[in-house]
Amino acid sequence: MKQKVAVVSGANKGIGFGVAKALAERSYKVIMLGRDKNRINQAAEKIRANKGDVETYIVDVSDTDQVKSFAAVFSELHAGVDVLVNNAGVILEADFGGEPTAVESVNPEDVLATLNVNTVGVLRLTQALMPLLKNADAARIVNISSGMGGITEMEGAWPGYRLSKAALNALTKVTAAETQGTNIKVNSVCPGWVRTDMGTSAANRAVDEAVPGILWAAELGEDGPTGGFFRDGEKIEW
Repeated sequence: MKQKVAVVSGANKGIGFGVAKALAERSYKVIMLGRDKNRINQAAEKIRANKGDVETYIVDVSDTDQVKSFAAVFSELHAGVDVLVNNAGVILEADFGGEPTAVESVNPEDVLATLNVNTVGVLRLTQALMPLLKNADAARIVNISSGMGGITEMEGAWPGYRLSKAALNALTKVTAAETQGTNIKVNSVCPGWVRTDMGTSAANRAVDEAVPGILWAAELGEDGPTGGFFRDGEKIEW
């Protein structure tokens, strides 16, 4: 049986590392992407210590040339990608444990930089790997979003982060519509408020509690949904 290949961005820590570890435990070859060479290699060694099959690449999803270069090198070594988890993300406003920013005070340049990573970074990586996703028997794209980007219950504070995740959800819908009827399914997943460097220690969920809902979207069957927004395998409001 052919080994499945999964690409996870932002895989050196937090949710990305948790997902990479879990996929490796499910016998995937996991391609771990990160911006820092030492951190991504150290994370990979932790998974290899448990006999996980991983490769690492230095990729900053905010850099179009880096993403294209990665895809060019990667496509020489691998014929397809079965799972793409777009996890890399930033919050450049005050963190979730600090004083929140507001529309009247947020730095517009921080908003642009956040969108460049959280939304356009997903677009870059999805574009670059689309030919390989099309080559897979049943490819799954999982965009790690947030309930903070849901329009239905949108509140104030952290406008840059909220805008980036709302736009990411729109990208999920567009991508799903354009791949309807193909081997590709794409969904947004909110992992909840998770205790990571970004989520802070004040968050109410552990990484291990967030991972199963992401794996659910990564391993959807043929009759599974596409173009949806989910948390723990349950549909949530846009």
